[in-house]
Amino acid sequence: MLIDFEPGDYVKNPDNEGWGLGQVQSIIGNKVTVNFENCGKRVINIENVILEKVENEQI
Repeated sequence: MLIDFEPGDYVKNPDNEGWGLGQVQSIIGNKVTVNFENCGKRVINIENVILEKVENEQI
């Protein structure tokens, strides 16, 4: 699986819009740790969840 973001980038989880904007904290293998504004830190398995990168213009 190709990951098109890196720590510090902003992402959203389209399946859980209520989580709000998240900032990638770390990427280890297929696990991405993201700190979301409305639900805190979550470890996401990117084989099961597709995160969408949010460009700076959208923040």
